[in-house]
Amino acid sequence: MIRSVVFDVGETLIDETRIFARWADRLGVPHLTLFGLIGAALERGDSLTSAFRQVKPDFDLAAESANWRRDEPGSMRENFDAGDLYPDVRPALAALRDMELRVVIAGNQPTQAGAALRGMGLPTDGIHVSEDWGVAKPDPAFFARVQEETGTRPDEILYVGDRVDNDVLPAKEAGMAAALLRRGMLGYRHATHPGADRADVVLDDLSQLVPWCAGRG
Repeated sequence: MIRSVVFDVGETLIDETRIFARWADRLGVPHLTLFGLIGAALERGDSLTSAFRQVKPDFDLAAESANWRRDEPGSMRENFDAGDLYPDVRPALAALRDMELRVVIAGNQPTQAGAALRGMGLPTDGIHVSEDWGVAKPDPAFFARVQEETGTRPDEILYVGDRVDNDVLPAKEAGMAAALLRRGMLGYRHATHPGADRADVVLDDLSQLVPWCAGRG
């Protein structure tokens, strides 16, 4: 029986297209150039920042972010707002709460992302980010904290994310159910990953989550 549904953030709730487009502008390359480099890096199993280093070999994420804040203090930079929410997010979260399920957001994000999410008035029972917790996925301690925040047993929790490595596998190791969402650059790629079969359900959008949870209430 599922009593709590916990959501990742990037490419689960938040469409990161505009964020990467702003990074392309910052690096001085066309949007599709950076998107293509990111796709190639992910296919090789490299990090996102390795794609940035193909454009700027000395790229350092922390230093570049600090410089960006200095240069454009009033811009969105690498942040997001309510305009970046996928359109199925509010209806799905509201429907799950109407089913009397606990709805929690918990993902690998900086403190400012938590503040941005809380400012959106989303229908949730809690919003948490890794920087505030001092632990990030896939560390088992992150999922122990998820269980603590929901107040339900691990086997009553469904964790929803777009990655096999950071979401599905560690959630399953923690004794939780896991949903793999096929969207975003990683979601589609990870749906073909050998570990994708560990997911309890593979979704194309969050509207499919509501009837799935209803069948396990």
